[in-house]
Amino acid sequence: MAISQAMCTSFKQELLTGTHDFTNSTGDTFKIALFTSSATLGAATTAYSVTNEVSGTGYTAGGNTLTNVTPTTSGTTACTDFAATTWSTATITARGALIYNSTDSDKAVVVLDFGSDKTSTAGDFTIQFPTADASNAIIRIA
Repeated sequence: MAISQAMCTSFKQELLTGTHDFTNSTGDTFKIALFTSSATLGAATTAYSVTNEVSGTGYTAGGNTLTNVTPTTSGTTACTDFAATTWSTATITARGALIYNSTDSDKAVVVLDFGSDKTSTAGDFTIQFPTADASNAIIRIA
């Protein structure tokens, strides 16, 4: 079992077919689900699954809906991002996460590897996304 940070290979192909729309307010709905260290997630992940998803107080299967930041460019790099998301008063332990397109058959977008288990006990579990620029955006195409 392993979680490897990656932009999913299927997502890269789906970009070329116009499957995903990240435009804020009119685009697709993207979600983020949390997973335990028993999960196997990486570049080969093609869709969200409940297998080895986190469970606990304050967490609902499927995760949180993300607020899109409309894609932009930074130099010669296209990038997009999301607003921070929080599971409030949650008691959970997660090793990684999957961002997926819930509008289009739960297609996988990006796998996040937290590097180690992260835990909240009756507290906020927050994912803060980096600045949407060529060096830091969570999704960037150079």
